Amino acid sequence: MKKFILIDSCALLIMIACFSFKAEKKLPFNSQNDLSAKDLPVVKNEAFKRGEVLTFRLHYGIIEAGIATLGITEEEKELAGRKTYHVVGLGVSQGAFDFFYKVRDRYETYIDEQSMIPWMFVRRVNEGGYKIEQNYTFNHYTKKVDVGGGETFPIEPNIQDMVSAFYNARTLDLSNAKPGDMFAINCFMDKEVWPLKIKFINKETVTTDLGTFRCLRFHPIVQKGRVFKHEEDLNVWITDDKNHIVIKGEADVLVGAIKAELTSYSGLANPVSKVE
Repeated sequence: MKKFILIDSCALLIMIACFSFKAEKKLPFNSQNDLSAKDLPVVKNEAFKRGEVLTFRLHYGIIEAGIATLGITEEEKELAGRKTYHVVGLGVSQGAFDFFYKVRDRYETYIDEQSMIPWMFVRRVNEGGYKIEQNYTFNHYTKKVDVGGGETFPIEPNIQDMVSAFYNARTLDLSNAKPGDMFAINCFMDKEVWPLKIKFINKETVTTDLGTFRCLRFHPIVQKGRVFKHEEDLNVWITDDKNHIVIKGEADVLVGAIKAELTSYSGLANPVSKVE
């Protein structure tokens, strides 16, 4: 069970437990395939920009388990003739937790600058000796994803990977959200499509070591049974501003509780909803 704690325990840690693996694989397609660039969606992004860095402290129960960082590099790499945001992240265990259960997780995604869809995803997980290595190449022109080893899978328009889903969700217009409203994003993960559903709960004020922030509280709907007891055992608080950055996340799992809290931020695209 432990090996799934940081991998599956919360949608929050999908975007928190990450960092860099340099991908140089060339995409085996171009904009002349089945669809063209004009068929891709245009998504307005005011939530983030290059240079943003978010750092989180992770707790497992009362133990400070590790540090996670997500950053958008200054790189403007083109894939499939499209400019991309290069997101990299790192999850590293610390202290006593590192001694008993070493975690060294690295993630990377290249997100289309205009359409907010991924072109390439890299996952390197090493948690207590349990390892995952994934290289996914998304072809939104032919609506397929290449997972390596000669395997491809069909994908629907606007499909996300586990990290790009977070950034895509940040672009959602939440200005008129009402308690109980549901938001859905389809994510391709582990050779399957997972419908990620997020329910808006209410507006709350959250105080952390960084100060007090006006926030929006959400329940990402999780799969009960393997890790969670109930579908709503995960709570996430994001800033009630255009950035929509995560301030805090809490997850009750079958073998304890996990908490993530933002400890630093820089390079934000907008003023943050901090209460002075």
